[in-house]
Amino acid sequence: MTSPNLRILPYGTAAIAEAAALVESGACVAVPTETVYGLAADATNAAGVAAIYAAKGRPSFNPLIVHVPDLAAAERIATMDADARSLAERFWPGPLTLVLPLRADAGIAPAVTAGLGTVALRVPRHRAMQALLRATGKPLAAPSANASNHISPTTAEHVAASLGPRVPLIVDDGATANGLESTIVHGRTVLRPGPVTSAELAALFPDTGRGAAPPTGDKVTAPGQLARHYAPRKPLRLHAEAAEPDEWLIGFGPIAGEDTLSAGGDLNEAAANLFAALHRADASGRPRIAVAPIPRTGIGEAIHDRLARAAHR
Repeated sequence: MTSPNLRILPYGTAAIAEAAALVESGACVAVPTETVYGLAADATNAAGVAAIYAAKGRPSFNPLIVHVPDLAAAERIATMDADARSLAERFWPGPLTLVLPLRADAGIAPAVTAGLGTVALRVPRHRAMQALLRATGKPLAAPSANASNHISPTTAEHVAASLGPRVPLIVDDGATANGLESTIVHGRTVLRPGPVTSAELAALFPDTGRGAAPPTGDKVTAPGQLARHYAPRKPLRLHAEAAEPDEWLIGFGPIAGEDTLSAGGDLNEAAANLFAALHRADASGRPRIAVAPIPRTGIGEAIHDRLARAAHR
């Protein structure tokens, strides 16, 4: 049941106006992007940023991604070299986050960067986030709109179930398209795989590589690096060819289960369905979850990344 202190409004002029008023007052609101629903606040307002950390229960050493409307806005916040500009021109707006040196005069609240000298920036494609950016005229810090370390939300209902009255407003624009958080790149190193695949990055810079394994403590240097993340409440077993009697099996391709990421073996469909399938499995009556093998090609790399962190204990 939705809390009386939480409003869910369909995307439109009224919803964006109300969301903008809340952001300008120092609150945070949930809004969809093309990746997952984000919990957005004014990145220049310390109180608004603190509201994000409080609502999520997010550790203060874990920095936030800042969303801006365009490349020009990004360049007012961070220093961009030729590589970063090439990536931005190729993949923005879209699901790519760049970790860049923070300008001294950027005006970003210190908690956004968790004290680091870098800032993670993205230009989203989704109409709702773009509309909120235009309505507020502010850069918006916006991690996923769920309790820290739990399954990311791809629908307004997921947000409501995870955060409840901790978020005053959810702008509902249906299920998100990509279903996985953005690819994060620092220089020519991929810190987190995502919808922009390694092959797409390598087409621009052939020497693009994968970063080190996620840290296990408080040595995070960019968003999206925690070893345990995106996790259901129940134990999760990967690469399952069949379910054990007490497991809810999420299938893929020829392996059928109680649910499937893609009966036809389509990795893009699987990525879009991943978090929703994990939400359903977590709500099922079975005490454990199993997931069928997923190829590592293309966006399958990002699916493996999310599942490995979800299964981490």
